[in-house]
Amino acid sequence: MKKTDKQYIIPIFVPHLGCPNDCIFCNQKSISGQTKQVTKEDVVKTIDEYLLSIKEENAYKEVAFFGGSFTGIDVEKQEELLSTAYEYIKAKKIDSIRISTRPDYIDKEILKRLKKYKVKTIELGVQSANDYILKRAGRGHTFNDVKRASKLIRWNGFKLGHQMMVGLPESTRLDELNTAKDLIKLKPKMIRIYPVLVIKNTKLEKEYEEGTYTPITLNQAVETCKELVYLFNKKKIDVIRIGLQNTDLISEPESKESEVVAGPFHAAFGQLVQDSIWYDSIVDKIKKFNVKVKEVEIKVNPQDVNSAVGHKRENAVKLKELYEVDIKVKADENIKPGKLEMEVLKTFTDFKEEETLKA
Repeated sequence: MKKTDKQYIIPIFVPHLGCPNDCIFCNQKSISGQTKQVTKEDVVKTIDEYLLSIKEENAYKEVAFFGGSFTGIDVEKQEELLSTAYEYIKAKKIDSIRISTRPDYIDKEILKRLKKYKVKTIELGVQSANDYILKRAGRGHTFNDVKRASKLIRWNGFKLGHQMMVGLPESTRLDELNTAKDLIKLKPKMIRIYPVLVIKNTKLEKEYEEGTYTPITLNQAVETCKELVYLFNKKKIDVIRIGLQNTDLISEPESKESEVVAGPFHAAFGQLVQDSIWYDSIVDKIKKFNVKVKEVEIKVNPQDVNSAVGHKRENAVKLKELYEVDIKVKADENIKPGKLEMEVLKTFTDFKEEETLKA
């Protein structure tokens, strides 16, 4: 039976289980929104609830164990969680399993165990390729560990994913671009990019309060992440997430329940990055016309209309303010996703002639 392109992730969080380190930025209980250990019963309940909500019969379904360092937890606990999910694979109710872990918790024996339960994808928390920045963040591993683990994962037939961060203490934009370039050499299939947020009850919160750490701004985070996306897209590496998932605890710092103290938080951060990429594409297209443009019509795939216009029409507003160009965005199913066609509706010469006639 052929699977559709629609893919569903069934997330199961194992907060801080198996992680011996206390990274400067990390409070897994806040990030995952839960504090108790995950049981076999929790896995069954979560999977069953998600399966009930998935209507497409042939959709690809993957259970993902996120948070903590999965391969560092007690082996019996790993086997309990993996075997529970594996029963759904054997019953053909789900298609695969994904885990996230630390690069220093990967070896041949661990990979043999993961393969036994049909784990398909392994994501490594890399964060940076700079050993000084990794030490400064309290990661407890080096980039050599990342290279070794990445090669082992690929050689053993797993899909490799990486997670990196933007805005770590003493990390610069150049450090982050270099991290992306170093990760590309390791040939991951996918990447997650997380701007650093200052979370309550972390060492980073203390540094922030003492004034020894200053978070990057929202605009800086968007611009850096956009450059990283360009690099990964060029090498056809799938950027599967930009920014932490918005929850009751990970929300605007002003919110009463929020655990976020400071940093470049935005509920639609990934959308802001995609909008900025679209803005660059539109400007580039406009600049290629040999006339001074006043009004253009942009045709995009229906799924790209919001990105072309921008969050709260930000792209349209910026084009009007900076270039005095009005845009009309139209949905066209014949346009491939991510592509655009543009037509000049009015030049400044046309506009001036109209104004003269009105006068």
